[in-house]
Amino acid sequence: QVQLVESGGGSVQAGGSLRLSCAASGYSYSSYSSHYMGWFRQAPGKEREGVASISAGGDYTHYAGSVKGRFTISKDNAKNTLYLQLNRLKPEDTAMYYCAAGRGRYPVVGGRLLPENFDYWGQGTQVTVAS
Repeated sequence: QVQLVESGGGSVQAGGSLRLSCAASGYSYSSYSSHYMGWFRQAPGKEREGVASISAGGDYTHYAGSVKGRFTISKDNAKNTLYLQLNRLKPEDTAMYYCAAGRGRYPVVGGRLLPENFDYWGQGTQVTVAS
């Protein structure tokens, strides 16, 4: 069974940075390198939002407009690990951040990450940005 475990969340001041990691394990016949990955976030009382995605090979990325230019997604297939670098953080970035993995479909449709196209999800890591 595939498992995704996020880490790296915390509390920072506005303008600060964090680096989130998502370690994957349990891949059997299908290798980690065949999965596209994504980061989603959900703040209390708000809908889940797709933040960023990266293709299986790591050569194509997509970002939500609210984070473009501030966040960077990357994928290390040799380490089975996904990253999200968060720079110039804002209070509105405060949320639980989740990583997800999928294969065989399109992670982004119409400029939006589709959570239903991801098969595996982590438990989340909390990011809190103080003003």
